[in-house]
Amino acid sequence: MGRIDYLHDPDAPPANSVVPSVVALVRNAAGDVLMIRRSDNGRWALPGGGHDVGESISDTVVREVWEETGIKAEVLDVSGIYTDPGHVMKYDDGEVRQQFSICFRARLLGGEARTSSESTEVRWFAPADLTALDIHPTMRLRIEHALEGKRSTPYIG
Repeated sequence: MGRIDYLHDPDAPPANSVVPSVVALVRNAAGDVLMIRRSDNGRWALPGGGHDVGESISDTVVREVWEETGIKAEVLDVSGIYTDPGHVMKYDDGEVRQQFSICFRARLLGGEARTSSESTEVRWFAPADLTALDIHPTMRLRIEHALEGKRSTPYIG
């Protein structure tokens, strides 16, 4: 299913849903960041997805990272909560979702990187190499906040 992101676009369709979701900035021992190329829009992103009924939010993080990448991760902490109503995502099925994403920091436990139906590439990148990738501005903000590691409290916005 395709996806179009709108960010503070006056021509964006109105949102008709909000789905709590997560992304994870997973780092390996070298400090590299796990990234996926999304199958729905072709952009690079942190692995993540929607929260399911019956699971804790940390279970969502672990499940989504595993499903999209083949990597087992452990949640460390929350780096930010992103709920900008000016960021909506339009899907082919007619859903127009308002952003609601919690970004977590996580560490590698094991596994072998592999693609899934939601990821066409899975790679580790040095943080300095992320600037050259096609990453949506809202995802780039999450990555920047998660890499900072200086905040005494998570970003809320």
